[in-house]
Amino acid sequence: MDNIISLRNINKIYGTEVKTQVLFDISLDIAEQSFSSIIGASGSGKSTLLNIISTLDRPTSGSVRIAGVDTTDMSRADLARLRNQSIGFVFQFHYLLPEFTALENVLMPARIRDGRVTRETMDRARELMKLMGIEKVANNNAGRMSGGQQQRTSIARALINSPKLILADEPTGNLDSESTEVVYDILRDINERFRTTFLIITHDRRIAQKADRIIEIKDGRIHLDLANRLSPAMAGQSA
Repeated sequence: MDNIISLRNINKIYGTEVKTQVLFDISLDIAEQSFSSIIGASGSGKSTLLNIISTLDRPTSGSVRIAGVDTTDMSRADLARLRNQSIGFVFQFHYLLPEFTALENVLMPARIRDGRVTRETMDRARELMKLMGIEKVANNNAGRMSGGQQQRTSIARALINSPKLILADEPTGNLDSESTEVVYDILRDINERFRTTFLIITHDRRIAQKADRIIEIKDGRIHLDLANRLSPAMAGQSA
């Protein structure tokens, strides 16, 4: 199976006069269709690593390949295009546009990509909202939805352009335990149904331990990288 993410010798240093190194010589491959988690204490460097993987930030040295594309010398415009077409984002805070309905929020990445909304895209948006169990709030603004509904809307938005990769940063951080389980089940279902790759950063070890692979970042380095034999997919393979 091909790698959708390939990092080679990633270093990240902030500052000029006073330099602070946050990441140290990280090399990492993430296979297509996988469901992986990155864990680590606050300040470990895991969010910096996610920003570099997402191409929102550049490493001080090293190379980043996303879906087979070397991003090293890409312009900002080309990186933005790559993100729009190949990467979906789910954050702890849903970042929905409050003046738009749930459906309009879901459609936003497609509108940015194509400049308009086709019938096919509209049908996909409604299909995704039904998959998320939020079709009944399609015409609600963000303030008229629960936290769980808002997060599920953000997941549908991340999927609208059929990205190969979803990067999720603390996707259940603001949810209660019941909503957390619902969101996790949705993410896993999408992974299995659409073969979408998931890389999830989380403090919640309950979620991390359900991933097929657990990567721990400590002091800017990969401290552990383990296949999780207890995850649903891995358990199925060994059954």
